[in-house]
Formats: sequence, structure tokens, C-alpha cells
Amino acid sequence: MTPRQAATGPEVEPPMRLSIDLSSPLPLFDQIAEGLRRELSLGTLQPGDHLPPARDLAASLGVNLHTVLRAYALLRDEGVVEVRRGRGTVVVFRPRVGDDPRLTRAVNAVVAEARRVGLTADQLVGYGRICD
Repeated sequence: MTPRQAATGPEVEPPMRLSIDLSSPLPLFDQIAEGLRRELSLGTLQPGDHLPPARDLAASLGVNLHTVLRAYALLRDEGVVEVRRGRGTVVVFRPRVGDDPRLTRAVNAVVAEARRVGLTADQLVGYGRICD
């Protein structure tokens, strides 16, 4: 165990299914955040798990450090992770029992597409009302 691991706790390896698509219109930071949300919904990531240091994840994905930091900040703002200065980024969100990973992926895809075309959250909710 390295001194850093002793200080920050166990870290998980970057999820094997975490990847980015450079041809996608979805921003890279959104793709990273979505990939981490997917790993959480599948149970690969659990509350208490440490995410890889942003620098390590950026290197493994071949992206800029600030891209990963932006993804981590987005997840922090959503309440999925907690950023602990000097101790790393820790998963704090626990999916509800009975959550369907397929539904989670579908909803996340809709939200990502809505962001891509510039819809606000209120506008997206309005689409749901139209369909009722």
C-alpha cells in the first residue's frame, strides 16, 4: 500500500466499461459523468468507494485533467460523490432498491440529449406533461 493509499483509503480502478466517444456530440465531461453513474447503477461502484484520482483517470482516458475535474464537480453537485480535499473523491449516493438500470440508462440518455440541444430542466419536464 502506498502512503497516498494509506492516507486516502482504498481506490477503485477506473471502471472497465468507462469509455469516451470522441465523435459524440455529448461533451467529454458529460460522457465521463454518465459512465460513472452507469457503474453506480450497475453496482460496480458502491457508496464509500474512492474514485480514481482525477489525474490518473484523465491519463487512462487520454483527456485533459480539467475534463475529469468537471465531471467530478457535476457528480458532486448532483450529490453522487463527495470531494474530500486531500483524501479523494468518494461515492456517497446509494441507488434506491428496485431501481432498474435499464430505466436509469434511458433517463440519463434523455437528459444528456436534452442538455445537448440546450433544453433547461423545466423545458424537459414540460415535454413529459405534453405526453400525459
